[in-house]
Amino acid sequence: MTSPEPAMPERPSDPADGALFDAIATEHATIYGYGVVSARSTPEDNWLVSKAMAEHRERREAALALLEERSVVGPLPAAGYQLPIEVDGPTDAVKLAVRMEEDAAVAWRAVVEQATTEQDRAFGVKALTQCAVTAARWTQVLGASPVTVAFPGGSV
Repeated sequence: MTSPEPAMPERPSDPADGALFDAIATEHATIYGYGVVSARSTPEDNWLVSKAMAEHRERREAALALLEERSVVGPLPAAGYQLPIEVDGPTDAVKLAVRMEEDAAVAWRAVVEQATTEQDRAFGVKALTQCAVTAARWTQVLGASPVTVAFPGGSV
């Protein structure tokens, strides 16, 4: 006999909790995407893949703990995700990594904007900063310029 699948947690209506919920969902997708980046990137870039993936996992777990402290159930990871670009080789893998870091920065900026506590704001700023730094590292690997943007996670 198979057990029924667990119900997907609903997004909280509170703006701060909702932004954190969304950021965690973005972290789930980013971790999945880094599996593809790992499979397609060059051996020289594996250190950055490992570092980024570990950072996103650690951040996701810490963010889930923040929601749990408030008795809010975080989002579950999906079985799979639609990637924003097709990844056929190392250059595409690096482009995907940049895109994922930029998308994660958008999610964490929303956490900062919606935060109602100093703890959430500090967590969001740290996450946003880490995403911006990792995006810059991947942009360097890509050889693109400029390496950074003035307002990570925001519109130019």
